[in-house]
Amino acid sequence: MKELKFLNKYFFKYRGRLLAGLAITVVATIFKIVVPAKIGDSVNAVKAYFDGSISKEMLQSELMTDILFIVGAALLSGFFTFLMRQTIIVVSRYIEFDLKNEVFQQYERLSLSFYKQNRTGDLMNRISEDVSKVRMYVGPALMYGATTITLFVVALTYMFMIAPVLTLYSIIPLPILSISIYKLSVAIHKRSTVVQQYLSKLTTFAQESFSGISVIKAYGMEPKTNLKFETLSNESKDKNIDLAKVQALFFPLMILLIGISNIIVVYVGGNQFIEGKIEFGTIVEFLIYVNMLTWPVASVGFISSMVQQAEASQKRINEFLHEEPQIKNHASHPTNIVGKIEFRDVSFVYPDTGIKALNKVSFSVHPGETLAIIGNTGSGKSTILELIGRLYDVTEGTYLVDDKPVQEVHLKSLRDATGYVPQDAFLFSDSIKNNIKFGKADATDSEVIQAAKDAAVHANIEDFQKGYETVLGERGITLSGGQKQRVSIARAIIKNPNILLFDDCLSAVDTETEEAILNNLKKVSKNKTTLIVSHRVSSVKNADSILVLEDGRILQQGAHNELVNQEGYYKELYHKQLLEKEL
Repeated sequence: MKELKFLNKYFFKYRGRLLAGLAITVVATIFKIVVPAKIGDSVNAVKAYFDGSISKEMLQSELMTDILFIVGAALLSGFFTFLMRQTIIVVSRYIEFDLKNEVFQQYERLSLSFYKQNRTGDLMNRISEDVSKVRMYVGPALMYGATTITLFVVALTYMFMIAPVLTLYSIIPLPILSISIYKLSVAIHKRSTVVQQYLSKLTTFAQESFSGISVIKAYGMEPKTNLKFETLSNESKDKNIDLAKVQALFFPLMILLIGISNIIVVYVGGNQFIEGKIEFGTIVEFLIYVNMLTWPVASVGFISSMVQQAEASQKRINEFLHEEPQIKNHASHPTNIVGKIEFRDVSFVYPDTGIKALNKVSFSVHPGETLAIIGNTGSGKSTILELIGRLYDVTEGTYLVDDKPVQEVHLKSLRDATGYVPQDAFLFSDSIKNNIKFGKADATDSEVIQAAKDAAVHANIEDFQKGYETVLGERGITLSGGQKQRVSIARAIIKNPNILLFDDCLSAVDTETEEAILNNLKKVSKNKTTLIVSHRVSSVKNADSILVLEDGRILQQGAHNELVNQEGYYKELYHKQLLEKEL
């Protein structure tokens, strides 16, 4: 149970409620013990009446007293059992809530490379299914465990007090039960781990299939995708059946051992009664106690199964909770960001692929200036923007913000001061207004509309039946590629940041709309540090400086008028695109 030690902090947090729940458990169990004792007394009273030891009136009085005790004890036991469930199970829900929040916050802390190495479906499964398995440990398993231990201690103590020899004989099957449970628990632990792994695979496959359903349909791959899912489902089913086979051994084993205990009570108790060592009611009482212990004994296996599954799930959760993010905030106080950016001989290698994206790149951009970056696919353009937003740390060289190494700049301050439009525009399944307000939560409607106008998307939004209240499909599937890009631009503009990063965000719009957006951006980016990545010369020609990248190196650098008069990549690209426009 070493992986479950992680949960001890939650037990400490809710220790008051848990201790109250355990105290209530003890009280409820004590009232349960009263019932068999009074039934035994009633049987002895009936036998005494038939033996002539007591009168009819005395028997009736004794039975009435015992009945009142039995009914009262049963009612009180039920009431305290209800309180026990209300206390312990509610705590388990609180712990589930806290654990899910902690996992989600850890997911947010982890670096971008983590998400390139792990699948979304697996991450979702760990925060849902695995956390649910853990809740069964901190709730039902704890409750049933406390009930079992209390009942065993109280019941066996009382049984030893009235008939020690008979008690010893009746618990003979328990050591056999303990050994069996231990062996079964080991098997359950192994199989539970495999089951959870397959559940993650299923979730991942389903999530990817639904996200890429348009591609699957376009290529007519439904039958093949179905077959893959069916194969994976069958494998998962087989693993679940293997687990169920082991779990199925518990209850038959419990019933067998309880049955043996009953036989022992009848045989040994009968002999002791004949010898006059115990009363007849004691045999009846012990039979009730042994059967009363049936569920606790059976629940040992049930509890063991839940604990083993929780251990397997918590181990999977801990794998991510113990992972340290590569990007750490080293500054203790917020930093005022003006916007000057400087790269000094910066090189970068992607940690997940080992690809060297940048090699000795140097440049500087001051507030109010625009730097454009152009080059072939894979030349390292987007990598520069990712490094500026500190989604990654540079491998070699120095990246400075306002003449300070970026590690000395408060991470949240840097990102708060940055407006980033990624190459692949991502929109949430929410209204268009809320997607734009993602850049500024407290933005007014007029600010939202102005940002949309600056991004040349206002007219398109107005054409929708619900306008800005139009709810988008998953990942913004409701909009066209160009519309998604422009909403994403509006989201960055409304933030009014000191640093604006545009990563080829005009590739899906026509040249006329591109010109309108660029003209608006001139006004918006005044006094701001702006970086534009593009494949089009028309998008970068008005920049103060242009970098031409090839294989992570700076091939050319200068203003548009300088570069078009130099032989090289930029001049060739300019004339090629000019010819295409004329044609």
